[in-house]
Amino acid sequence: MVRKIFKYKGGKISFTESGKGKVIVLLHGYLETLEIWSDFAAALSSRYHIICIDLPGHGLSDIYSKTHTMEFMAEAVKELLEAKGIGKACITGHSLGGYVALAFLELFPGYLSGYCLFHSHPFADVPEALEKREREIKLVKGGKKDLMYPDNIIMMFAEKNRDAFPEALKRLREIASGISGDGIIAVLRGMMARPSRLCLMEEGRVPCLWILGKMDSYIPCRAVQERVVLPPNAEVVVLNESGHIGFIEEPELSEEHLSRFVEMLN
Repeated sequence: MVRKIFKYKGGKISFTESGKGKVIVLLHGYLETLEIWSDFAAALSSRYHIICIDLPGHGLSDIYSKTHTMEFMAEAVKELLEAKGIGKACITGHSLGGYVALAFLELFPGYLSGYCLFHSHPFADVPEALEKREREIKLVKGGKKDLMYPDNIIMMFAEKNRDAFPEALKRLREIASGISGDGIIAVLRGMMARPSRLCLMEEGRVPCLWILGKMDSYIPCRAVQERVVLPPNAEVVVLNESGHIGFIEEPELSEEHLSRFVEMLN
């Protein structure tokens, strides 16, 4: 994936683009970079214009402050789309990327043809999540960020899939280890500060595809569905053989569902 650079607010945002057609923006999750999308983006680019972005503080994108809020990252995505002359896009966000997609929905709904929450949700952090993020900040500040990767990465996969994707696990650990400590802390603080956007999701301003993994160790599939009343222009898809990273665990099915959704958008 050949990276391009977008100059933004005195720094740079790294991204890739490929293909032609309707625009899909792929936003990665926590401890990830745009590289996680490489195979998935390649498959989609045969039919669509695919843009993958290194969120601020990740990959080759710069760190801008001590806290990268979801709103700040959504604004960076919007400015990149404007610079490319793109008026409408379907933003697909994995985990953290879904939080950014929801902030984008709140701030810039006119730029969205639709959005996809990929193993993500609209809720603010619960106390247990806040405590975990505080512990991770302390680890990073103590120079021990590498201690986070083994558990965080392996838990992305459904338990039954953990021996089936050794190369993917290795690559995900390598990607995570390359993210700077300051970048990790900035996004952890941003996630801790984010509000609930449940009402926004239920409002249904634009079409939504919500993809969940039945065996997700981070997001309890059935429990989160019970907390959301989806509007008529939204649908939920459950990947029965996936944990928290279905575009690697079930790539063909994930591509099929996202493509079907995008084809329905104006």
